[in-house]
Amino acid sequence: MAVLRIILTVLFIIICIALTVLVLMQEGKAAGLGAISGAAETYWGKNKGRSMEGTLVKITKYLAISFIVIAAILNISKF
Repeated sequence: MAVLRIILTVLFIIICIALTVLVLMQEGKAAGLGAISGAAETYWGKNKGRSMEGTLVKITKYLAISFIVIAAILNISKF
């Protein structure tokens, strides 16, 4: 059981670092404020899910879910 806890702790630390890097790599929501005049309906805006930014958002979601699950598992296993 101690080996599993060590593996989960190391995985948890790696996920924490990866989440930090991914959040810092994403561009802010304020970057699109210049498009209020109607330029938001461009090809880039419509296909954002296929872009690098869309991929970063998806990876961030999955890492955040795994972060919460591993944190809960590590907390439960304390008792």
